[in-house]
Amino acid sequence: MAEVKLSFGFVVVLYVLMAARLCYTDNNRSSSSHENVEVQKLLNSLNKPAVKSIKSPDGDIMDCVRISDQPAFDHPLLKNHTIKMRPIYHPNPVDDNKVSSMVNATADRHSSSSITQLWHSNGKCPKGTIPIRRTKKEDILRASSVDSYGKKKSFIGKSSFIDVELGVTDGHEYAVASTKTGQFYGSKSAINLWNPKVQQSNEFSLTQTWVVGGTYNTSLNTIEAGWQVYPFLYGDNKTRLFIYWTSDGYQKTGCYNLCSGFIQTNNKYAIGGSLSPTSKTDGTQQELTILIWKDNAGGGDWWMQLNGETIGYWPSSLFTHLRNSASVIQWGGEIINTRSQGRHTTTQMGSGQFPKLWYRKASYIRKIETVDQSNALRTAEVYTFHEENCYDILTNITTDSFWGTHFFYGGPGRNPNCP
Repeated sequence: MAEVKLSFGFVVVLYVLMAARLCYTDNNRSSSSHENVEVQKLLNSLNKPAVKSIKSPDGDIMDCVRISDQPAFDHPLLKNHTIKMRPIYHPNPVDDNKVSSMVNATADRHSSSSITQLWHSNGKCPKGTIPIRRTKKEDILRASSVDSYGKKKSFIGKSSFIDVELGVTDGHEYAVASTKTGQFYGSKSAINLWNPKVQQSNEFSLTQTWVVGGTYNTSLNTIEAGWQVYPFLYGDNKTRLFIYWTSDGYQKTGCYNLCSGFIQTNNKYAIGGSLSPTSKTDGTQQELTILIWKDNAGGGDWWMQLNGETIGYWPSSLFTHLRNSASVIQWGGEIINTRSQGRHTTTQMGSGQFPKLWYRKASYIRKIETVDQSNALRTAEVYTFHEENCYDILTNITTDSFWGTHFFYGGPGRNPNCP
């Protein structure tokens, strides 16, 4: 009788375990199936029908999409938006009629005109279309969730924008030059282009400009543009052109590159595409000249120009504070430090060299200017924030028309003074 009871008990336990396993498997399938549906839905949203597709030597696929079909118009505020192909006004240079001897001394060692994107070697997008880097399923699956793909993490009172006054970083480290609070209508600078080493796939290294309106407590608005190395987002360690925007301090709005928001009008540059060549130590220095300005005569939209070519614009309707003007402009480098194994990251900023090594070794941003209310470019006055032992920054203001307001910045990350 005891044996029968034991056998019956064993059968009951076995039945419960099998039922639990089947239930777990069904739930798992359901969860996986739901995720696949969500991933495909996002892919359909990002990858618009192409007029032409171009395979790049670096593995990217560039889809040439009609300007009117780009992801920007998925944004509810842009459903009935009339596309603007060019701005009404460009900022006017001031005191830029004198060429110094420094230009002649460095012209053979720096270049922006030679910078290209590798996909150009296999074709170009026709007029009336824009190149969009095709998003792959594995790109989305690297994100912590489908909803978080292509977005910066949001924190209460914290973000990847550096508040110099508060010194808020939360794992992000900086070497940044900033204006004081005021009224600004744009930013222009020449940004040295490098390919820094990134230790962990979920870390990044970037150099950019921030155009900022408001504060964390009043729904921070930012427009951002520059270059970055970000394996987690792109799946490789290439240096890539990027943009970003938010109108609520990185909480729900905004995203990297060509999600809903930024309207591209240029058929040459792929935002999110790789850039080459990059600078070499003691060799040719490569640059991106980035101009972002508010076209008040054309509706107040924020336009972007890259190396003299108009790329597109952020409609003013996306923003609250930036509908009027920016309150702060910043330029500099940023990295993520995850402190793997309890140690500081070896992720490099800029060239990976400290700024004291200067030109052709350390990375720089030069000819830093802001746009004033009269649409004139003015030499910027800046102050700095940095992690001195890990990454550093050295600023200088000269009357030299090649350098103007400039700084050298960066560093190697972990070293004997930064354990």
